[in-house]
Amino acid sequence: MVVHQGVAHPNMCDIMGHMTTRYYVAMFDDASYHFLFKAFGWAGDHAQTEGVGWADVKHVIDYADEVGAGDLLEISAQLEKIGGKSLTVSYSMFNISRNNLAATLQSTSVYFDLTARKAIPITDAMRDQASTYLAPASP
Repeated sequence: MVVHQGVAHPNMCDIMGHMTTRYYVAMFDDASYHFLFKAFGWAGDHAQTEGVGWADVKHVIDYADEVGAGDLLEISAQLEKIGGKSLTVSYSMFNISRNNLAATLQSTSVYFDLTARKAIPITDAMRDQASTYLAPASP
């Protein structure tokens, strides 16, 4: 599912002319909020109203090709795994201006009680809602 579209603005590029890592991470982070809403129905206001959120605990990023100023980017997400308290999502950033893969991110996040500051179980209702987005199991 497409979860983010963006532009690499000149101010996002470093002195070597390509987008800096801080902006890759920012775009992937924005994409994650869209993913959480689409897959689980979770939005930022749940942090205040329900006291729950998500905490990223692991990121693995592969930079596949340079992104330059003016490039148009699209990020898609694939839910790889739902555990008891965590989930793993793979994101792909595609440079539609150059017609190639720019970067990938595999992210592990835990469902989080914001008051107790600890991971909590993903509910059955959340699991059922997100299951339609779960990648098929490998044979």
